[in-house]
This record gives sequence, structure tokens and C-alpha cells, in this order.
Amino acid sequence: MAKTVLIVDDSASMRQMVAFAMRGAGFAVLEGGHGQEALDRLSGQKVDLVITDLNMPVMDGIALIKQIRAQPANKYTPILMLTTESQDAKKQEGKAAGATGWVVKPFDPQQLLQVVGKLVR
Repeated sequence: MAKTVLIVDDSASMRQMVAFAMRGAGFAVLEGGHGQEALDRLSGQKVDLVITDLNMPVMDGIALIKQIRAQPANKYTPILMLTTESQDAKKQEGKAAGATGWVVKPFDPQQLLQVVGKLVR
């Protein structure tokens, strides 16, 4: 059975690029355009990985991570932040919220898959 990744980004083209890379690596893909939509997708469902943007309308990536960590089913799910933000203060904020890793956009699909490979086995 394929592992499932939830991709959360307000940019449809970015979601498509990440989804293409993840499907190519054998993942089943769920998508959300912002944090609240992602939570709605997760509703009672376990996923193997979440890849989320930081800056999104309705609910940003930090708030999403906190909400996911509060769910028993996804408390230990790896969460990768994929964002244009590269400041150490933002990375520390993400880590404190429960982010497992941080990749700065623009991203190289092979680099992303290498990071994903370390998080999902």
C-alpha cells in the first residue's frame, strides 16, 4: 500500500510540482490550499508525511503544525516545511511548533525526495 503525503500550499502550481515529485516516488497524494483545508482533509485520517508552506491564508503553516501535533493519530507524523522563508528565527519557530524539517523554495525535486526519504521509511 502506498504511503500518503498531504501537500499544503496556497499556490496550486507549487502543489502540482510537489505532487508530481511525490507521485513519481510512489506516494498517494492529498492536497490542501491552506491549513484549515489540510485539517479538514486529515479529519480522522492518518498520513505518512505532511509537506506544508509557511505563509498561507486562513491558517498558516505554524498554526497547522500545532493543530496536527495535537491530533493523536498524527502526533508523530513527519512534517516538512517547504517555504521561501529562510530566517533562523522562522526555522526555530517551526521547530518549536513541531516541524520535522525545513526546505527552502525554490526546491530541487531530487533534493526534496532525498529529505523525504530520510523522514518516511
